[in-house]
Amino acid sequence: MADNIAEQTRRTPNPRRRSQRARNAILDAAAELLGEVGYARLTMEAIASRARVGKQTIYRWWPSKAAVVFDVFTRLTGSEAGEPLPDTGDLATDLKTVFRATADEFVDPTMDRTTRAFTAEIQNDEEFALAVYEHLTRPNTEAFRNRLRSAQDSGQVRTDIDLDLAVEMFNGPFQHRWLLRTGPIDHAYTDALVDTVLRALRP
Repeated sequence: MADNIAEQTRRTPNPRRRSQRARNAILDAAAELLGEVGYARLTMEAIASRARVGKQTIYRWWPSKAAVVFDVFTRLTGSEAGEPLPDTGDLATDLKTVFRATADEFVDPTMDRTTRAFTAEIQNDEEFALAVYEHLTRPNTEAFRNRLRSAQDSGQVRTDIDLDLAVEMFNGPFQHRWLLRTGPIDHAYTDALVDTVLRALRP
């Protein structure tokens, strides 16, 4: 009797597991299509077809294709937008940890392909660019700014520094090198970037 119940339990589909498989399939499909056709030509119908799910299954979790793409990015990076930066008390170490992890993400072929399609669409679609700013860029910039503000409070960064400009001093060169492929994106580069910018920000 007990063996029969156990066997039936093993054979009964787990709705939660099936639901997670569907979500993963949708995000995989969206990431692939974004790299293949770009954001403008990406459709919910195409995502559903590639993922082999009904379109309503997608709308159960996401209200729009932009929402799907944002979750693609969240999954690729392994963190939520606006997640606080590490704060061990050592600004240089914390920033090197962040930028090393970011470099590892950007050299991943899937991440690179998806991010380039994402970046291209920002140039062509003002509404999409605004959505990216509100949901990704602004929260991440605020998190970076908060970490620098903490460094100001501890005396590691000058108090007269424009924190928005300081954030751009770190992120701008990284984005430039990645976007134009002017050099390798590796730990040696990110460590040198952090050290160089911090020399300009320290008291």
